[in-house]
Amino acid sequence: MKKITDKPQKPAKAVKPAVTKKSTPTAGKKPVDEKKSFKEKKPSNDKRSLDEKKSLGAKKIVTNRRPPKVEKKLDDDSQIPSPAGEKLQKVLARAGIGSRREIEGVIEAGKIRINDRIAKLGDRVTAKDKIFVDGKRVLISAEVTRRRVILYNKPEGEICSRSDPEGRQSVYDRLPAIKGERWISVGRLDFNTSGLLLFTNDGELANKLMHPSSVIDREYLVRIQGQVDDEMLQTLREGVLLEDGVARFTDIVEGAGESRNRWFYCVVMEGRNREVRRLWESQGVKVSRLKRVRYANIFIPSHVRVGQWLELTEKEIADLCSTAGFDSNKLTRIAEPSRNEKIARDRHEKKLRAANHSPKIARKPKKT
Repeated sequence: MKKITDKPQKPAKAVKPAVTKKSTPTAGKKPVDEKKSFKEKKPSNDKRSLDEKKSLGAKKIVTNRRPPKVEKKLDDDSQIPSPAGEKLQKVLARAGIGSRREIEGVIEAGKIRINDRIAKLGDRVTAKDKIFVDGKRVLISAEVTRRRVILYNKPEGEICSRSDPEGRQSVYDRLPAIKGERWISVGRLDFNTSGLLLFTNDGELANKLMHPSSVIDREYLVRIQGQVDDEMLQTLREGVLLEDGVARFTDIVEGAGESRNRWFYCVVMEGRNREVRRLWESQGVKVSRLKRVRYANIFIPSHVRVGQWLELTEKEIADLCSTAGFDSNKLTRIAEPSRNEKIARDRHEKKLRAANHSPKIARKPKKT
């Protein structure tokens, strides 16, 4: 018989313990907080400051947000193209028809037409449109132009209208030609009044210079026939009631003259029709000569004789706009004069100066 021996039993496999919610920490490892998400990243060795991290986090939050409805609406409006052309009242004011406020009243009255329809407030026009004011065609210029102002020494016997049924000479007959535009008179002078007249191609500037709210001095040299005393001068300074309201001289200075023919320099702030003559005639005296010698800060240069004109420089125009309180940069876009235009202006002034110099006396050659 074989001897039965006990075989050694194989060791049983170790059974893994059941996983519990709380596990005991193993040696050398930190306990894991299972409440935190498994997607949480491990702390990195980032040496940036706390303020930088906060700012980065704020930027991330802002970029992830949806843009508010208001911002979206502004983006949509910015994509809408702006209407073509300029406002009707601005174009007509630049053409010298009147001030913007006056033109708005004319538009509301239905006296302005654009092409084949009656204009209304808010209309815009371009150079291709045809504009009619009271049935007359108005030529409009481009938006960008060069503002020009010329000084004219008007003689007696010329009218300030463009045409005259009696065939009298007009001040516009001696002015230089201007292409695509027209000269606009800054105020007027009577047929028998001489002196300084300003013309410009900018209607807005002309309206500003003529408006009483600008409070611009107009100085005249007057020759009076009749007896003038201190009481009369004081009355003229305080004010006299005329047909169109109270008028007065802001300043009166006596000039040369004796007996019944005396000269006076007098200043008015408004440009009413025949205002200077009517003021003196209200005191029982007669005006035999009247000449305008100054308008705002512009005087007649000595080398500009009667019937001659002179174009003002850019600095002189800027000073004139400043005196009238005219914001040139806000209302109109202005182009600088070209080099050829500056040369032509300087050449014309030199010609005036040379023509008005006294002729040189020819000296006889010395006998040898």
